[in-house]
Amino acid sequence: MTALLLIDVQLDFLPGGALAVPEGDAILQMLNDLQPHFDLVVATQDWHPAGHRSFASTHPGQAVFADIEWQGLPQRLWPDHCVQGSPGAALHPALNLNRVEAIFRKGIAPDIDSYSAFFDNGHRRSTGLAAYLRGRGVTHVFVAGLAADYCVYFTAKDALQEGFAVTVLEDATRGIAPDSIAAAWADLRAQGAQLASSHTVLSTGPTA
Repeated sequence: MTALLLIDVQLDFLPGGALAVPEGDAILQMLNDLQPHFDLVVATQDWHPAGHRSFASTHPGQAVFADIEWQGLPQRLWPDHCVQGSPGAALHPALNLNRVEAIFRKGIAPDIDSYSAFFDNGHRRSTGLAAYLRGRGVTHVFVAGLAADYCVYFTAKDALQEGFAVTVLEDATRGIAPDSIAAAWADLRAQGAQLASSHTVLSTGPTA
């Protein structure tokens, strides 16, 4: 069975949002078109409590996008974004949710960031996504959404470590910076992930 993972298609990550990914809205129609081609569709949401420690605002004297160490882990400090219940945390209204079977929320623990849909950044807490996918008989996950070089990348990386076959739909993602996107793709290829075009899926279907 195949699953399509729609990563963080939230208003704060789209143009006009608090942490907008360039051209993030360009993939919305593609994500909707892809969904009928998969056995299962799952979405994720960044879902931070107010005052999350990944926010620069909680570290006096530190600038947005500064890199620090926090709880023994590297941490980039972000603008406040995807705060629980805020308009910016909502999935984009143009994203079709009719085939989305479940929405997994991440970044809920106030003291640690969570890029991946499977674990927080320290692998201290699981979201339960891996067990859910296994319970539904999924063996191959296809990853799309935002942002390519952060949450898409870490989700794909953890999916590989959890034993799933992984394909990243490269044109159905958008990222923060060209250099970090290229590094993410190279690392995923080296670990055994496939990169593919959504057009291949739309024309021939996913390969389980």
